[in-house]
Amino acid sequence: MSKKIKVLIVDDSAVVRQTLREILLSDADIEVIGTAQDPLIAAEKIERDKPDVITLDVEMPRMDGLTFLRNLMSSNPIPVVMCSSLTEQGAETTLKAMQYGAVEVINKPRLGARQFLEDSRVLICDAVKAAALARVRRISTETRTIEPKLTADAILAKGSFPESMTTTERVVAVGASTGGTEALRLFLEAMPHDAPGIVIVQHMPEHFTRAFANRLNQSCRMSVKEAADGDTVFPGRALIAPGNKHMLLKRSGARYYVEIKDGPLVSRHRPSVDVLFRSTARYAGKNAIGVIMTGMGDDGARGMLEMKQSGAVNIAQDEASCIVFGMPKEAIKLGAVDHVLPLDKIPPEVLHFYRKS
Repeated sequence: MSKKIKVLIVDDSAVVRQTLREILLSDADIEVIGTAQDPLIAAEKIERDKPDVITLDVEMPRMDGLTFLRNLMSSNPIPVVMCSSLTEQGAETTLKAMQYGAVEVINKPRLGARQFLEDSRVLICDAVKAAALARVRRISTETRTIEPKLTADAILAKGSFPESMTTTERVVAVGASTGGTEALRLFLEAMPHDAPGIVIVQHMPEHFTRAFANRLNQSCRMSVKEAADGDTVFPGRALIAPGNKHMLLKRSGARYYVEIKDGPLVSRHRPSVDVLFRSTARYAGKNAIGVIMTGMGDDGARGMLEMKQSGAVNIAQDEASCIVFGMPKEAIKLGAVDHVLPLDKIPPEVLHFYRKS
C-alpha cells in the first residue's frame, strides 16, 4: 500500500501506550504518529497531526473517554478503536462508545496488560485496519504475513446431513463485524415480538457479548440473550454467540437449538460467521434466511454460499449503509446473495419471507 495508517494512542497507562506503540509499529501498514496520556493532550495532537485512527482508553483522568468521544464525533469525526477493561461496567461503557461512533474494541485487562496485548497482536492490528477502512476504503488488509485461515471444517463435525426436514419453522442466521453492533441494534429493534428465531454472530471480544445482549433485550420487543449451550431457537427469541466461542445451529426433530463450543479461529475469528452459516445450511436448509452485515474481511461468505445451495434465502447489507463493505461484498462476489438491501429494508424483507412460508 502507498499510504500508512496514522494512529494516535490515547491511554493514561504508560505501559499500555508503549506496548500498543510497539505492536502497531510491527505492522508495515501502520504508523504511530504520537501518544497522549489524557484527552486534553490528545485534542491538541489531533488538531496538529490529523491521525487516521485513534485508540482510546475508556477510563482516563481529566475527561473520561466517553465524553471525549462524543465531543470528537460531533466536531471532528475520526475512526476510534476503544480499549476497555474486561469488566461488566467496562463492557457497558464500551457499548455506549460504539453507539456514539467507535468502530472497534480491544480488550485490556487491569492486570497483566502488556502480556495480554502482546498475545493479541494480530487482533489489535486488524482492529486498527478495520477502523481505517471505515473511512479510507482503499486500504489493503492483506499486506502482512498472517496465519492461514481455517475453514469451518475445523469446527463442524464430519458426517451425513440430518434426516429429512421434519419442521417448517424458519430460522434467521445473521453475521456482522465492524459497525455491526449498531446495525444489529437497528435490525432487532425493528423486529416484532413474534419474529422468527434469530441466531447471531457478531465479532466481539469475550465478556462484551453478554452486556451487548442485555442492552438489546431492554430495547427490543424480541427476547435477546447471550447464547448458552443447548438454548432452544424459537419465534420471538434472538441468541447472540458468546465472545471467544463458536456457535452452531443444530436440530433435534422439530426443535432447533444452538451448540456452543471451543475450537480454533475460523477465518481468523471465534465466533465465526462461517461456522454459524454452514451449520445453518446443514440443519435448517431451505427453512433458513441468511443475513450478512457490515464488516471487514470475508468471514461468512463461503457459509452463506452453502446456505444458498441448501435452499436458503440470503440478504446482504448494501454498500451505502455499511460501515465497512467487506463481508457483504465477498458474499455477493461468490454469488451467495439473493437480495442486496439498505439496512432499514432488511427487517421487512426478512419478515416477508418468514410470513410467506
